[in-house]
Amino acid sequence: MLKLSDIKNNKYLVNFLYLIFFIFFVGTIAFPFIWQFLNSFKTQRDLFSVPPTFWPTEWTLENYIDAFTRQPFLSYIKNSFVIAILSTFLSITIGSLASYSISRTNIKFKKTYLLLLLSITLLPPITIVNPLYMLMRSLNLLNSYLGLAIVNTIFGLPLAVWFLSGFFDTIPKELEESALIDGATIFQAFYKIIVPLVIPGIFTVSILVFIAAWNQYLFAQILNPLRVRRTITVGITLYQTDYTIPWGTISAASIIVTVPLLILVLLLQRKIISGMLEGGVKG
Repeated sequence: MLKLSDIKNNKYLVNFLYLIFFIFFVGTIAFPFIWQFLNSFKTQRDLFSVPPTFWPTEWTLENYIDAFTRQPFLSYIKNSFVIAILSTFLSITIGSLASYSISRTNIKFKKTYLLLLLSITLLPPITIVNPLYMLMRSLNLLNSYLGLAIVNTIFGLPLAVWFLSGFFDTIPKELEESALIDGATIFQAFYKIIVPLVIPGIFTVSILVFIAAWNQYLFAQILNPLRVRRTITVGITLYQTDYTIPWGTISAASIIVTVPLLILVLLLQRKIISGMLEGGVKG
């Protein structure tokens, strides 16, 4: 019988166990996406065949064509992109100023305050839909890019402040004091000296906020019901009718929306992970 110490000392066995765990973990996560990807190229006969077929017997692009012809798909993509960019800009701008202020202010229970701020993200969004809807209606921001971007910013700010505070805490105050002695204002010292030093954190938070805003569904459905202002997450649900669910078209639309995010994360994964770890250690 193998002992735990024997397993630890056997490098090849340990690597093999790691490989098995990796394959199982990645396979569990990747299988739904792979299945959806294959379904997007299947014909209706393959989609509803019994038993189900894993590989398409006949590859087709009809589902992708339907995705763009049944709904104004490009318009939905444009709306999502504009709202996600605006949400990211607001979250990073306000979050940077807020986290810098918190970092440079000597207040008691600073960590407790940050935890309370972060706990906002734990609130079920459905619990605040009604007050946010009433607020946006009173401000005439329904069916607008800005209205939905503000709501996304509400949920993106805690994350931005939490991460960026850790970066600002590590920057010596002497840098700002030197700039002030040389005649710079507080704001000039902030954006000319401090901000360039926290670019890794800003970059990481920007990606996370952008993805969250891109995937937003609940508030996008309620605040932007007008057809020309719908986002991609809402638009995908509109392919379904009272009598049919075009699984192939829905799969194709989902792939079109997901692939750019996957490529973005895969290309920038090192910077994202390093920024998160660096901010966590520094905090």
